[in-house]
Amino acid sequence: MSSQTQQAPTSKTRSAFTITAIILAVIVIAFFMFSSLYADVLWFSQTGYLEVLTTQWIATAVMFAIGFVAMAVPVGVSLLVAFRARPIYAKLNAQLEGYQQVVEPLRKLAMVGIPVLLGVFGGVSSASAWPVALQWLNRSSFGTTDPQFGLDISFYFYELPMYHAVVGFASAVLIISFLGALATSYLYGALSVHGREVRISRSARIQLAITAGLFFALQALSIWLDQYTTLYSTSQGFLQTGASYTEANATIPGRAILAGIAAIVAILFIVTAIIGRWRLPMIGTALLLISGLVVGNLYPWIVQRFQVDPNARTYESEYIDRSIEATRDAYGVADVAEIPYSATTDAESGALREDATTTANIRILDPAIAPQAFAQLEQFKQYYQFGSHLDVDRYEIDGETQDTVIAVRELNQSGLGESQSWYNNAVVYTHGYGVVAAFGNQRAADGQPVFLQSGIPSTGELGEFEPRVYFGENSPDYSIVGAPEGADDIELDFPSGGEDSNQNATTTFSGDGGPLLDNIFKKLVYAVKFQSEQIFLSSDVTSESQILYDREPSERVQKVAPYLTIDSDVYPAIVDGRIVWIVDGYTTGANYPYSQVEQLSSAIADTYTPAPQFALDDINYIRNSVKATVDAYDGSVKLYAWDDEDPVLQTWNKIFPNTLLAQDEMSVELLDHVRYPADLFKVQREILGSYHVTDAGSFYSSDDQWVSPEDPVSTTGSTQPPYYLTMQVPGTDDPAFTLYSTFIPKGTADASRSVLTGYLTANSDAGPDYGKLTLLNLPKQDTVPGPGQVQNSFNTDTIVANQLALLQRGDTEVRLGNLLTLPVGGGLLYVQPVYVQSTSGTQYPLLRKVLVSFGDEIAFEDTLDEALDSLFGGDSGAEAGDGDVEVDPDAPVVDPDEPVDPDAPVDPGTPSDNAALDSALADYKAALADRNAAYAANDLVAAAEADQAMVDAIERAIAATE
Repeated sequence: MSSQTQQAPTSKTRSAFTITAIILAVIVIAFFMFSSLYADVLWFSQTGYLEVLTTQWIATAVMFAIGFVAMAVPVGVSLLVAFRARPIYAKLNAQLEGYQQVVEPLRKLAMVGIPVLLGVFGGVSSASAWPVALQWLNRSSFGTTDPQFGLDISFYFYELPMYHAVVGFASAVLIISFLGALATSYLYGALSVHGREVRISRSARIQLAITAGLFFALQALSIWLDQYTTLYSTSQGFLQTGASYTEANATIPGRAILAGIAAIVAILFIVTAIIGRWRLPMIGTALLLISGLVVGNLYPWIVQRFQVDPNARTYESEYIDRSIEATRDAYGVADVAEIPYSATTDAESGALREDATTTANIRILDPAIAPQAFAQLEQFKQYYQFGSHLDVDRYEIDGETQDTVIAVRELNQSGLGESQSWYNNAVVYTHGYGVVAAFGNQRAADGQPVFLQSGIPSTGELGEFEPRVYFGENSPDYSIVGAPEGADDIELDFPSGGEDSNQNATTTFSGDGGPLLDNIFKKLVYAVKFQSEQIFLSSDVTSESQILYDREPSERVQKVAPYLTIDSDVYPAIVDGRIVWIVDGYTTGANYPYSQVEQLSSAIADTYTPAPQFALDDINYIRNSVKATVDAYDGSVKLYAWDDEDPVLQTWNKIFPNTLLAQDEMSVELLDHVRYPADLFKVQREILGSYHVTDAGSFYSSDDQWVSPEDPVSTTGSTQPPYYLTMQVPGTDDPAFTLYSTFIPKGTADASRSVLTGYLTANSDAGPDYGKLTLLNLPKQDTVPGPGQVQNSFNTDTIVANQLALLQRGDTEVRLGNLLTLPVGGGLLYVQPVYVQSTSGTQYPLLRKVLVSFGDEIAFEDTLDEALDSLFGGDSGAEAGDGDVEVDPDAPVVDPDEPVDPDAPVDPGTPSDNAALDSALADYKAALADRNAAYAANDLVAAAEADQAMVDAIERAIAATE
């Protein structure tokens, strides 16, 4: 008795403890979830885009409720009907009676719990489709119809996805309802199996037959809708995307027939519910399956194999025309201006006289190499950094437009090393400072960049502007800024005593950049969000403090405009006295009839943009519909409707009203810095590689396919990126800031030829010609060297090889800059800066030489201006931007006819007393000449033998000096 008395309180205590623990766990989990949601409310409210968040939440909640009800109610009704219509006195076998004994105590719970659980799954599935539903409700017409069915393109973008989603969800509901009714009927005796005999009650028959009939009716509708999907699906024929001859004449009619058969089967199941005979629907179902194989698969295969393939060019011609027209329209290249360009290869004196503006703006500062020089010369402190790839823009300097390489001096907290702490990271080191900009077309005498904006505090040609950078591409996860009026400044602003001084200026953030931490609850919310108790406990977090987070410009734009695909290259500009980040946003789609599908992330991959391992972003429609800005000081986001005629943007503007500003609200300074986005251009060049051909016969023959060349200075075989330059494109009236790329013939690795076939440009200056695409078509009968050939000529030219070897002597290495191609002088001019960098100690590249090529001629000089004059018979007819640079008198001079061994310890132009060394150098010279001759004759075997001879000569030269 005593033992039982002691156990009872213990058991109650454990139960109470368990219940308490569960309640506390639920409270903690709920608070974590609430904290995340409330933090989102605070962030969107502060940025002024709370409506974007609430619209998503409301749409998600409504769709969840619809999905929950649409799943739970039919399933629950199906279970309830099956149970109530059960036979009262059914004779069950022992096994079923055993099942009933197990299930019956839980029946009421199961009758409610199963539909509710399935309803939750249905609600979650439905909630994720809120964008589909909202686009359907707010759809906008494209004003263009497809060539097969004559339907507006909006049907494929908005209506068809919605109809498919509804049909698919309803089909799942009916399948689950059917299975639930079937299981209930079997468990309670309405359905029984005795050997080969199946017995079913009248009520179960009616319920199951009607459910099956409704399911097959939905399948009829689904198959009917599948006719339309052929217009943006993979074709059996020649086309990559869209309905070709076989789809139009076999697949589409076949699906209409199958839809009719499915509808008949649905009717037969309804008849069965009335008359009670299952034979007809079973025969109909079998007929549907057989018809699916014959009509849906076999017949189209026969048409394709025996009718189309033997005469494909004739049969596919009409559908190729459809694809060409649709693809060019969907990717915005329908209006590309094609200009024949008979490029000369003769470098004549004065040839650049008519291209003076283009020549003066040729960029010799490589934005991919310059970051190291910027860091060494302008970083100042270890807690600053520049991006790994700088941006190219243009500014008006002394009344003239000047191409500029620009970078933001951002914060780098990892540079603090052991000085990192929560206080330093969150409260003191909060922002970067200023921008650094250099002339793109100039260099100093020692090879350094010529800065037009530099220093701390920032000074230069860009005028007065707010230099502090709280929002950037490399900003910390969060910072806590702001303080009560009169409080001491604690944020480090900039080093005020010079590079070697420890004196620092301080500041206090005075903008509106993040949610206020003006009460304990908000502090607790963000302490949970960022898992830092210091946010809650620190005395430096006051009622005037703001927490800045989600600070990366593209991330901020993506959050307030979730429908946009963001360009991978966000760039800074000085606009109206502020540093702003300019972000290009795209509206995309994958359902444009007959338009070729491209993987976006693969299409934009190049030397600067790595290719993804798995590309899941197929598109066949794209528009640069939005240009956004993010203020680097306070993070404010502005969205401008750049292409307000885009129907996709019009639809989203209805969904999120009052979030877009009109293009005419952009300031003049902002318009001066918009660019044609690189990602869009790369997608368009990918399309134009094939779709510059508008003749169906030629397109089918693939006799004029182009690709963008590999980057000749890349070691990974990546595609050459497009480049921004100020130039006057042939066929245009004025110079413009331009994005360009080149084309070479498409071929296999063994059959590829690096000869130019096309030159594509996009006007990047805001105005009536913005976005104008110009394609220079080079003559097929002439051979104009492409980037790969030119780079090979540079690498194998005796004079160039000798001078490069000299530059690489000792503790230095040569780095080749981007190879630019310019349509000037009636031909194609190639320009490549050559940098020299130390391999030990302080390392940063200095621009020492410039390589140029025109036709078969090559020049290699200290400045671009000298190289152009040398290339064009002593006078190019125009001046380059580095014409005023004084050549370093201490620069090494080399005899162009004398080879240079980079490891030789003596001057190769001076005879030595070492006979073995002299012999090795002579052999090297002979081997180099043999290699050049072999490449000229395209004799790769002889070239390889000459390479080996050169290696042997170098080894003997090294041995002779030991």
